Formats: sequence, C-alpha cells, structure tokens
Amino acid sequence: MRLILVEDEEDLGAAIKQVLSHEAYVVDWFLDGTQAWQYLETGWTEYNLAIFDWMLPGASGVELCRWLRDRQFTLPVLMLTAKYRMEEKIIGLDSGADDYLVKPFDMAELLARLRALQRRASYVGAMLTPQQQPRRLQVGCLTLNYSTHELTRQYNNGEKQVFSLTAKEFQLLEYFLRHPNQIINRDQIINQLWEIGAEPVSNVVAAQIRLLRRKLGEDSESLIETIYGVGYRLNTQAGLL
Repeated sequence: MRLILVEDEEDLGAAIKQVLSHEAYVVDWFLDGTQAWQYLETGWTEYNLAIFDWMLPGASGVELCRWLRDRQFTLPVLMLTAKYRMEEKIIGLDSGADDYLVKPFDMAELLARLRALQRRASYVGAMLTPQQQPRRLQVGCLTLNYSTHELTRQYNNGEKQVFSLTAKEFQLLEYFLRHPNQIINRDQIINQLWEIGAEPVSNVVAAQIRLLRRKLGEDSESLIETIYGVGYRLNTQAGLL
C-alpha cells in the first residue's frame, strides 16, 4: 500500500511516516504542497491513500483536494488540521477530502481512519461486500492479511499454509496481487516499493523476488513468473493456485 503524506511540521511528519512504515505502508513525504502536486500530476506513481495537512507552504491541503477532484482523481484523502470549527470542517470536506482529523490526534486513530478509507475505496472500486473486504486481499487461493502481515495459501487438496512476511515481502506480494496476470517491470516495482529518493542496489528486485519465491516453496517460479527481458508476472492460472 503506497501513501502520499504532505505535512510541513517535521516532527509530526517524521512520526507519522515511522508509524505508517511499521504498518507496511510505502510513504512519500512532502513538506510543500506545490511540490507534492507536481509529483501527483505526473501520474507516475500509483497511490492508494493521501494525507494532507490543511496549512502548507506552496499550496494548502484544501487546494490539493480541489485540484485532485477537478481532474476527476478519486484518491482517498484524509485531511489533518488544527482547525476545529464546523464551518472549517465543511470547507475541508467540500473541497474533496474524504475524512477529517483534528490535531493533536492519537496515531491509533489515524491508522483506524486510514483503514476505513481503504475499505470504502474497495467497496466502491470493486463492488465488494464487507464480508469480502475487511482487512484481506484475495486472488485465487492466495489471501493477504493486512492485520497480521501473513499470507495464506490454499492448495488443490484443500490444505492451507500460512506464511509470515517481512514488510518488503508483504509490499511486493500486495503489488502483484493488485495486478494479477500483468507483466510488471523492474522500474515499476522499484517505483512502487521504494520511497522517493531511495537508491536501491541494481539487483534488489531480483533478490527480493528470489527471497519471496524461496519462502513460498515448491513451484513458486510458476506462480511468480520471470518474463525474460521484460519483468515479472503473478500467474493466477498456475497449477498451485
């Protein structure tokens, strides 16, 4: 899950990023609203959620929301602000924010509100029922659990196996599950799994794929296929699914 955070209070921004990273979010943090918009406008990165502070240098969180909605971007937005009057909340929500959190706040509440935004986006985008989408992502017989950071794999004989995943394994597998049967190249994986400004070593994607396959065990190369010279693909038609 990739998230854009725009917060100019450095201590607060660093604290939010640390908490979210621990929850396996990939976080791009900007201090300036205009800089964030310039990056959002390129469309190069697929964001799942956004957190905007109301008062920002360059462009405010309200302006960012309006720009997104004017361009028909449906990115779920949580607005952070010290403003607490009802009229101000209405302005924030009318600008296109999906939820509103008044400072100071507890990080547990921030995480809960982000989970709620994810669920709403899933219901609308995929027409899922609450039973299908609480905190899990399922493709074929692979089920990713957001609460435990575990993968459950069901075999053709009915048996199940549960794997504990590292943060990067979780992020990588989630990206594949959100793009089943699509060829994904190395640059796309780096762009989605590493934060802006990170400089991973040249073989980091191949190494991460190798570690994930080793964990998944027998026949995992038919599940996560290498398309030589192009990239990788999650093959939902593989026999082990």
